[in-house]
Amino acid sequence: MPPATPAPQTPPPHPDKSTWLKDDLAASVVVFLVALPLCLGIALASGAPLIAGIIAGVVGGLVVAPISGSALMVSGPAAGLTAIVVTAISDLGGYQPFVVAVVVAGALQIGLGLLGAGVVSYYFPSSVIKGMLAAIGLILIMKQLPYAVGYEAEPIGDESFARGDNGNTFTSLLEIPSQLQYGAVLIAFIGLALLVVWERPALKKLLFLPGPLVVVLAGVGINEVLSLMASPLALGTDHLVQLPAASMLLAEFSYPTWVSLGDPMVWRVGVTLAIVASIETLLSMEATDKIDPYKRQSPPNKELIAQGAGNAVSGLLGGLPVTGVIVRSSANIDAGGKTKRSAIAHSFLLGAAVVAIPGLLSRIPLAALAAILLYTGYKLANPKLFKVAYRLGREHFIPFVVTIIAILLTDLLVGIGIGMAFGAFFILRDHATSPAMTRISPDGAVLTRYVLGDQATFLAKASISEFLQAVPAGSRLEIDGRPARRIDYDIAELLIDYKQTAIANDVDYRLVGVPDVKSTPAH
Repeated sequence: MPPATPAPQTPPPHPDKSTWLKDDLAASVVVFLVALPLCLGIALASGAPLIAGIIAGVVGGLVVAPISGSALMVSGPAAGLTAIVVTAISDLGGYQPFVVAVVVAGALQIGLGLLGAGVVSYYFPSSVIKGMLAAIGLILIMKQLPYAVGYEAEPIGDESFARGDNGNTFTSLLEIPSQLQYGAVLIAFIGLALLVVWERPALKKLLFLPGPLVVVLAGVGINEVLSLMASPLALGTDHLVQLPAASMLLAEFSYPTWVSLGDPMVWRVGVTLAIVASIETLLSMEATDKIDPYKRQSPPNKELIAQGAGNAVSGLLGGLPVTGVIVRSSANIDAGGKTKRSAIAHSFLLGAAVVAIPGLLSRIPLAALAAILLYTGYKLANPKLFKVAYRLGREHFIPFVVTIIAILLTDLLVGIGIGMAFGAFFILRDHATSPAMTRISPDGAVLTRYVLGDQATFLAKASISEFLQAVPAGSRLEIDGRPARRIDYDIAELLIDYKQTAIANDVDYRLVGVPDVKSTPAH
């Protein structure tokens, strides 16, 4: 019985320019509020100047988004590159040679896009992409839950399983009961309640402000009132967004040292960044398209060119590497973003606010932002997603679950690689067991005739070998290779080698249209 297929959903009407103020601008404010601490946290975790994270965030919207063909993906510094950045800065002897490698990576990405390398994105199985989305949702829940209760165990924006103090994501959760800050719990609880209420269709039609923005305003207001009352529930600066003064940020600007272009290590780091950033971007692009309510398809080669331009500019300005980021993209969609205007506007806000109102931004409770990301995580890892994956059959469900577990216990790229391996296993297994030849002789004919399929590749070797082993002694068999557009050496060798077995088993064996290759000698 074939697996159940969910009923197709009709996408809403295509957005138009009227959505700019109503949806995109409002969504850009939410994305900006989510992106700000993530940009700072990723820069801190990478051992880079804090301003480098802000530069990458601004470039992601002002450079990448206008060139990109994706309507909803938000680009910026990615947690998935943190380990590479930390190691590269150490190996290159400083941050200035590292940004030269970022420029090199950008140039290489542009070249990959022009060469059409983005086609690799079409080979990511749907089960793996959906597993990635669910895993990101679960990571958001597990990583943001401590912040929601006032326990900042890890740098914000960290997505890795292991912690620097020999702990991990699970130990952070186990430590929560002893680290509760009830003011943070109150803010996060009210924030989640507001998000649930704001989803009501009636409120969506009546209210202009998106729910996540209301959560941030409510969080600031609650903490300010608690502070004025001198309540023990009031949150201190450790539990708020910690944004340095604009003068301190601007003093950290770093520029490339071009003499480093002669260092082979710079080129090695540049190649590594280009490959990893491209893969992460293409994965995020595919995942964003999956949750786009309008089901738009983004051109992958154009995306690589856009990301390459972004990395070249970010490196020139002293910023971190840029990739498409699924967390910010999910927040954008969840906040009602409809077009790339939201990604562009969020970067304007990011750059302007860091310079103009750092003091006001530093009043935002991390618990309020955690509530937004917790709700986004729940939507990405909705239990219905698991039910649908299960109904689609084990060939879909097993890679889906393996991808989730692998990402949770390692990191995004390693987990995707493991999920891809499981997906490929099912493809190879099905291909190996499917008929590689078709019988064309009628039943009862003295001569049994078969024709090879269109692509007689090495993947069909197992099924053809099993077929030949089962040929009864004394049979008359003909295999016609003329219909095949491709016959791998492995298949031709197997068919020709069988001639010796056929003689021993008194099989009248004929080959037609199979290239005469010399058998590989036994060692």
